[in-house]
Amino acid sequence: MTATIKDVAKLAGVSISTVSRVINKSKPVSSEVKAKVLEAIDELGYKPNAVARSLVTRRSNLIGVIVTDIGNSYIAQKVRGIEEIGRMYNYDIILSNSYGDPNTEKKFAELLRSKQVEGIILISEIPNREVIEYVEDFKIPFVYLNKYYANPGLPSVSIDHREASYRMTNYLMELGHRDILYLTSYEGEEASLENYKIEGYKKAIANGTEMERRIYPAQGFKVEDGYAIGDEVANFIREDGITAIFCCQDELAIGLINYCYDNGIKVPEDVSICGYGDTKIASIYRPGLTTIKEPYYDMGAVAIRRIVKKLEGGKLERTTTYLPIRVIKRESCKAKDKQLD
Repeated sequence: MTATIKDVAKLAGVSISTVSRVINKSKPVSSEVKAKVLEAIDELGYKPNAVARSLVTRRSNLIGVIVTDIGNSYIAQKVRGIEEIGRMYNYDIILSNSYGDPNTEKKFAELLRSKQVEGIILISEIPNREVIEYVEDFKIPFVYLNKYYANPGLPSVSIDHREASYRMTNYLMELGHRDILYLTSYEGEEASLENYKIEGYKKAIANGTEMERRIYPAQGFKVEDGYAIGDEVANFIREDGITAIFCCQDELAIGLINYCYDNGIKVPEDVSICGYGDTKIASIYRPGLTTIKEPYYDMGAVAIRRIVKKLEGGKLERTTTYLPIRVIKRESCKAKDKQLD
């Protein structure tokens, strides 16, 4: 039979309220009484009721995390950062998959509130102000992470996409490339992070000598989209002398490299291709993909650290925390003169 708090009190020879004070650390208890209570708990194998305890302490030590799909490797890395750092501060997470459905995001947000979570981290891939406002009404710490869309005025963690794109374009220029195509998935959304990347690319090109901006849209940012646009890109290579292609996402770059392989275009001998994100496939694919590293684990770690800081009495500024930018140099890009050899 499961032991109760009443059994612990009886064995320790103290009141139920004293046992409660020891468990919840709500009021001072003498070291002698505390030792008796802990000994009784150990002997009986008593496990405090987490829900009842949270009602007393008004703390659940739970953080809710809503993600698009935990099957996405970059999301798994963010969740790992959240979980591992949360554990360091004695917080557990409740994880929910929305699969990109805004109604499901709202449903799980309400479920998390019913579980008395102390904070929520929303990892989304869609722009949905309604869901954001819904969660903000809970009046608990909230951090928003989105790989594709910006939401200024919300606590978030990211890299400076404008500066990252600028640095990657500069790197290609340092390799001697002057005819650089930027392959985007931009569809005109005002909140799209592609706006910042395109600005960074344009800034670098403008600083070059007699360089022309070349921006072309794919139908999406997945592997299949990169492959599907291959015929048009091959035409740019033949007719416009494109020697380097900067893809807005790693998946797009991988799809394009696949197309090149199937159609006799050598990477990087005939054309250099780079991506953005440094997803897991970028390092294991051949040739290894040159890319901008988005530190997904660190994003998750910093997100929960910001929530914990707020719960410990600090402030949760409605700003983005920017992490360091890294250009990851691999085999998919090489100097222009070496391409011609």
